[in-house]
Amino acid sequence: MEMTGRERMEYDLLIVGAGPAGLAAAIRARQLDPDISVCVLEKGSEPGAHILSGAVLDPRALAELIPDWEERGAPMGVPVTRDEFWLLGPAGGMRIPHALMPPFLSNRGMWTASLGNLVRWLAVQAEELGVEIYPGFAASRPVYGETGQLSGVIAGEMGLDSEGGRKPEYEPGVELHGRYVIVAEGARGSLAKELIARYRLDEGRSPQKYGLGIKELWELRPERHRPGFVMHSMGWPLGLRTGGGGFVYHLEGGTAAVGFVTHLDYDNPWLSPYEEFQRFKHHPVVAEMLEGGRRIAYGARALTEGGWQSVPRLSFPGGVLAGASAGFMNLPRIKGSHTAMKSGMLAAEQAVAALKEGRSGDVLEEFDAAIRGSWIAEELEKVKNVKPLLSRYGLFGGLVLGGLDMWAAHLFGIHPFGELKHAKADHETLRETSGARRISYPKPDGVLSFDRLTSVSFANVFHEENQPVHLKLADPEVPLRDNLPRYAEPAQRYCPAAVYEIVEEGGREVFRINAANCVHCKTCDIKDPAQNITWTPPQGGEGPNYSGM
Repeated sequence: MEMTGRERMEYDLLIVGAGPAGLAAAIRARQLDPDISVCVLEKGSEPGAHILSGAVLDPRALAELIPDWEERGAPMGVPVTRDEFWLLGPAGGMRIPHALMPPFLSNRGMWTASLGNLVRWLAVQAEELGVEIYPGFAASRPVYGETGQLSGVIAGEMGLDSEGGRKPEYEPGVELHGRYVIVAEGARGSLAKELIARYRLDEGRSPQKYGLGIKELWELRPERHRPGFVMHSMGWPLGLRTGGGGFVYHLEGGTAAVGFVTHLDYDNPWLSPYEEFQRFKHHPVVAEMLEGGRRIAYGARALTEGGWQSVPRLSFPGGVLAGASAGFMNLPRIKGSHTAMKSGMLAAEQAVAALKEGRSGDVLEEFDAAIRGSWIAEELEKVKNVKPLLSRYGLFGGLVLGGLDMWAAHLFGIHPFGELKHAKADHETLRETSGARRISYPKPDGVLSFDRLTSVSFANVFHEENQPVHLKLADPEVPLRDNLPRYAEPAQRYCPAAVYEIVEEGGREVFRINAANCVHCKTCDIKDPAQNITWTPPQGGEGPNYSGM
């Protein structure tokens, strides 16, 4: 016991994050060696509480991990029955024939499902194998060993007040150590961000790129519902220079996932990803499906979009990065759960092999080699130039050139453009307002479109009010002194939960942070042009509590 009163717990394998990657790693580790101790920490109130994805799921990794997943009753929803890709204009659209797209973009053989429900099921499978899972335990900070290796984390600290003092119910949390630590906390995780900087894991790589995915769950009228129907779109309302697009996935039980992804390398500071999503739902192609339906849930999440050239070095002293913490999303397919799971499985295999050799706390360099030799690399290699081409040449140029590059990779194993790099990080792309077109968004109608505060109420968000604000400003003066005159303080528009606003108090402007609204999407940490905002996990279990997302 330490002087802080903090308990210390030791494991062979410590995993941060009970998402697809973390749980796949835990299950694979116990499959390989039932005698090793495995602990999984989850910052949400339960596994799946903070999970948000489209989702059209590729079952490839699941079939490798649990071959009899269908017999075991994995909640994979319904198989895809129809797959459409649309190029939208303001009032109409054009369907893109499948013959023009490489066959690996097809959604045949995929499933429309709730990733959150699948994660809950995976957690049960892990616990049946003897894995210890601790929900509500946010990894608040890393613990380093004597030689500088990551040896564990401090988690579960609770009961601090808004000034950082200890309330009567203060709990110091637990110091958890692992002979190896797998960091699988999702896109732009706070722990991964620190580790990438500390060990310089991104040296020689392109900047990581991100998108903001915003999603609603709808109950549709029976005559409008087509189980397994999948629609993706590009174009309107974003225009020709801003990347992104919409999706509608018809799930089981009369529900549909309706969402929109905005690439966060957009340059217009007046743009609001949330408002673009609201406009998308009013397009005739989408509105016809939603007519007479009812929205039942809302959420938002950042996605890693940089691709193969942005994946950092994965291993470092004491641990590895897996899943979206590393950035294995296939952008053209809009899928990353299967690659996340596979990366977790490979991480477990390398860690278990090292443990059997009596190793501990060293660099698992074999993991980087295993990823490069896997189908993850094969899949991401084929699509690596799509994002850079979209960023450089916009919608039409990016679609045509990206399509040519993917076809060449598919048919001949070559890339006509070589390996293109990303020129800038997303926070570097904004123009100043003096050179940007102001965007006027229509008011929500309360039927298809809604205001942000109403939407946040559908995310089941809870944060204890009297605790330190988990959105940290390096310099409190930056929002008003720098961001407001240059960019009209874009945090007011890029945040999909109305966390940030500028209000007048006592005759002067004040930058207000409504931290209780936060849905943990991490967009502020990514897009703030001054990189002045750092997202940190609030005390355990808090944030959104997604159901069926």
